[in-house]
Amino acid sequence: METKIKNFLTQLKHPELNIEFIKENQIKKIDLHESIIDLDIELDFFDNKNIPVIQNLISDFVLKSFEKKLNLRITSQTRNHKVQANLSPMQNVKNIIAVASGKGGVGKSSVSVNLAIALSKLGASVGILDADIYGPSQPMMLGINQKPESKDGKSMEPIDADGIQVMSIGFLVDQETPMIWRGPMVTGTLEQLLKETNWTQLDYLIIDLPPGTGDIQLTLAQKIPLTGAIIVTTPQDIALLDARRGLKMFEKVKVPILGIIENMSTHICSNCGHEEHIFGKNGGHKMAEDYDVELLGSLPLDIRIREELDKGNAFKLHENDSFIAKDFYTVALKTAFNVSRLNIDSQSKFPKIVIEKS
Repeated sequence: METKIKNFLTQLKHPELNIEFIKENQIKKIDLHESIIDLDIELDFFDNKNIPVIQNLISDFVLKSFEKKLNLRITSQTRNHKVQANLSPMQNVKNIIAVASGKGGVGKSSVSVNLAIALSKLGASVGILDADIYGPSQPMMLGINQKPESKDGKSMEPIDADGIQVMSIGFLVDQETPMIWRGPMVTGTLEQLLKETNWTQLDYLIIDLPPGTGDIQLTLAQKIPLTGAIIVTTPQDIALLDARRGLKMFEKVKVPILGIIENMSTHICSNCGHEEHIFGKNGGHKMAEDYDVELLGSLPLDIRIREELDKGNAFKLHENDSFIAKDFYTVALKTAFNVSRLNIDSQSKFPKIVIEKS
């Protein structure tokens, strides 16, 4: 009976991803009783939306196969995953995900904030670091107009935005102050923002990187302990050309590519609902095929996204199960699942041994 249950669980297809998602080591308990079975499963990614569906699938199987009731508990627990060989994962941050684009103007920052919100809706603890020094936009999109506090005069507390921890250079400088900084100043400041912010037990920290593939982006990709990267592009050929450079940059520094997001895939008319491929068609699909990575989603160019983000209402886009919320939910779910399949970091589990000369 126990073997049959394990076989069913490890072969069960996720209701939305349509792939096997439960490993045998995630089946924490199977207790067989006369009329009931106690079953504990611990997933390695969060998925609040589909848990009830998964519970029903498993309960129906147990009832039909054994004519027993099921006492089922499904929990989620993310893991620390491997980062670049010369770096170690950050304390209190399990996984850092870089959102990058080869060029500006493809909607990378709007994708970053919506991805962070969607991951939070899945049930994960999420933070977002606005690393675009020259054009920080997260404070505006999240409607935040305050400076971070410092309890010890050395580190900063992230700003809380409906449960998401946020840090940005935009909190520290005036909006109209131009950041006329050279590369070393930019990378040094971003390292400070990352490491001197008191992030609290994050499953995922989304880093909204500056656009481009120059020295700043390469240095950051080498110095920030990244679990993986997401490349944002539009279907337009010129955007895809730069996106390919961005993807190759992360490959060069041994950072896994979690997937590609094709933004502004189609334009939907706010009056008639007509859908049109104004920036080209299937460019993201072709790029994903060429590099054997997953296309996480094709997101529309919709006036409501621009309007709500301009007003600081990013969270409003995720209300009432809108199609925008569904699109970003799917992107977030695929991202979380892809992270869960990366190699686990085992080094951080062991204490560091320091040998001192007597």
